[in-house]
Amino acid sequence: MSLDPNIAAYLAQAGAAVAPDSLAGIRAATDANLRRLHWAPEPVASVADYEIPGAAGSPIALRVYLPVNAPASGARPAIVFAHGGGWCLCSVDLYDNPCRALANATGCMVLSVDYRLAPEHPFPTPLEDVYAALVWTTEHAVILGIDPARIAVGGDSAGANLAAGAALLARERSGPAIAHQLLMYPALDDRLSSASCAEFAEGYSLTLETMRFCWSTYLGDAGGADPDYAAPLRAQSLHGLPPATVMACEFDPLRDEAVAYAQRLRDASVEASCITLEGMIHGCMHMLGLTPAARQLFDAAAAGLRQALRL
Repeated sequence: MSLDPNIAAYLAQAGAAVAPDSLAGIRAATDANLRRLHWAPEPVASVADYEIPGAAGSPIALRVYLPVNAPASGARPAIVFAHGGGWCLCSVDLYDNPCRALANATGCMVLSVDYRLAPEHPFPTPLEDVYAALVWTTEHAVILGIDPARIAVGGDSAGANLAAGAALLARERSGPAIAHQLLMYPALDDRLSSASCAEFAEGYSLTLETMRFCWSTYLGDAGGADPDYAAPLRAQSLHGLPPATVMACEFDPLRDEAVAYAQRLRDASVEASCITLEGMIHGCMHMLGLTPAARQLFDAAAAGLRQALRL
């Protein structure tokens, strides 16, 4: 397909903007720019904030969304969700709107993890925070009204990287039993050498230069870190992982990483579907206010989880 016309118009206007020259400026600009793309916040049944132990016991925030049509009682399906932002940007607050939409679309309780950001907290801290939230959710499932047999892990972009890494950690540590992985336009390979990285290096919001910067903040001095967890596409083995729904945006430098990861999962006898979000660019989880076509991401998430979590 061609690029969504609403997105094309947005990109044409955004192309004239001056890029910030500091991390603080990039964080502020990212927050402001993404909020402009949001639709009105969807009502949900409830929102609750928790403080839980992250990596090494350091406190992190967890925001829990109960979808609007959730049953008043009983064990519900859930998604432990890690937000995107290149491991160094964004927050639970910025993702409030998308997480509301995700909860309502899937019928799942969404537990949004406010993991600590790089470069102040480089690898493996963000990953360990997300894994700690997954463990905490499993241990507190009954109290939270969650079915421990129906807990998925998910995220978008860098958050999808952390979700995939958490699934690998759970396998290696004999940790929580994850029912499904929901990986939306994931960042999975620090080499950034795919054909789509070259094809969409500039002009489609996320640039190749930006991704190189984000990887550098995340890996820090751990540039030689075990790729099994830092860059899951480079993991030696994907056997024994949970089934996965992997989404790739059609006009995204990271598109080929998503496609390749889904294929590697299948090659490892892991059930995995790969869905192309037609006409979309990276970050479309935020774009319900920009184009109705962004709804396809939430529809695909619901379809991917329906069978796995018996929705």
